[in-house]
Amino acid sequence: MSIHAVLAEASISSAGILICIAGYFTALLAIAWYTSRGATNQSYFLANKSAPWLAVAIGLIGDSLSGVTFLSVPGAVGKNQFTYLPIVFGYAIGYWVIAGVLLPLYYRLQLTSIYSYLGTRFGAPAQKTGSAFFLLSRMLGAAARLYLAANVIQAFIFDQWGVPFWVTVSGIITLILIYTYKGGLKTLVWTDLFQSGFLVLGVVLSLIAIGHELGLGLGGMLETVRQSPHSDWFVDDWASPKNFWRQLLSGTFIAIVMTGLDQNSMQKNLACRSLRDAQKNICLFSLIAVVVNACFLALGALLYHYAAVKGIALPEKTDLLFPTLALGHLGMFASLVFILGLTAATFNSADSVLTTLTTSFLVDIAGMESKVGMTDEQKTNLRHSVHLAFAGILLLVILGFRALNNAAVIDLVLKMAGYTYGPLLGLFAVGLFTKWQVRARGVPMVCLASPLICWALDANSKAWLNGYVFGFELLILNGAFTMAGLWMLSHSDTQMAERQ
Repeated sequence: MSIHAVLAEASISSAGILICIAGYFTALLAIAWYTSRGATNQSYFLANKSAPWLAVAIGLIGDSLSGVTFLSVPGAVGKNQFTYLPIVFGYAIGYWVIAGVLLPLYYRLQLTSIYSYLGTRFGAPAQKTGSAFFLLSRMLGAAARLYLAANVIQAFIFDQWGVPFWVTVSGIITLILIYTYKGGLKTLVWTDLFQSGFLVLGVVLSLIAIGHELGLGLGGMLETVRQSPHSDWFVDDWASPKNFWRQLLSGTFIAIVMTGLDQNSMQKNLACRSLRDAQKNICLFSLIAVVVNACFLALGALLYHYAAVKGIALPEKTDLLFPTLALGHLGMFASLVFILGLTAATFNSADSVLTTLTTSFLVDIAGMESKVGMTDEQKTNLRHSVHLAFAGILLLVILGFRALNNAAVIDLVLKMAGYTYGPLLGLFAVGLFTKWQVRARGVPMVCLASPLICWALDANSKAWLNGYVFGFELLILNGAFTMAGLWMLSHSDTQMAERQ
């Protein structure tokens, strides 16, 4: 069934969808207006170090889920079953490592950007390299997530009105700019809380709606999921990229690097009142993340079961399974729930990233904190310019993703993370767990070489490694290559010093 056929049978019109989005955005504007009053540069970067830990914990849900989870995870159940679940368990382990190892370091050094640590440990080239990999990683990840959500909105609303995709995305980014431009993190703590609430509400109410359509209570839904052919989650074949232990280990390191070594997530944790609050926030978040992701997987199993029972043809793209059934078959209630959840995913996918990209660029690349001659007004004007520039870059990257709309977006985002976050893993690991003295000028070269080596291995692993196929553990290998390169730099420096 095509998108246009689904819309023709939908319980809600394109105009009704637009009204829901407009109402949602009005609420965001009200929150932004209230929270951004009297905002300063310190408010923009760290919310004046006064963010309530519980609000931050709930707000992080939207960062970890976004449109990728909302659309891709239920649909991907048909192909991958529940093999995403071990990755989620690994996430929880990784979050506890962050709470025990990384957060104490960041708070002890009183960082605004976490990559300032790399500057302290290795020198300015390492700090700029770490920031550059974050900027690339987060820009690609945010663009992929926002693309996914915007693509569905485009198909269900604006294609019917002849509005080009670039206009739709430009409008979404403009709306995000309106409520993040002034308040920054001080505003985002509360808008993310609001949006994460709608994301969670979206999956819970969707489960209730599909259970009602199938005549199932909670016990019936649990039994249906348990007996589903899509609910297998333990794969013991070590050569398979879906192997349980490979997935668990990969999930642990993905969480460490994509949250603990990621300015976008850590900036919100650094805005808490104390280290203890930040640790409580991340530990609570680890539990919520497991439960919510399990709900999305259960939703996927129930959606496939519903389609089989009702004889509904499945869409060619698995990302469209949830919108196809929610808007075309499950009734008005499910349609409204889906639209509100997707809207939350759409705005939450990119709003905080503009603030954190701006922060990292200004602190790590431009060195704004060290420019004592700049007035507050000059710093504010520079911050506004950089914020707008990143919004423009985000738009261009999203339009580039238009050519990749046949890929499973969740796999794409995590695959990219294996290449771009690996050097960050290696840099922080060497900095935290060794006393190596590394020549700073060689760090950028090592961090560029490691992903290239991993790419070559991934492309040829079947031929070179007797049929072995890399999964998300490529991230760990990338970090290991970076560590090896840094060791060689430190070793060569030691030998040169001995000769002198």
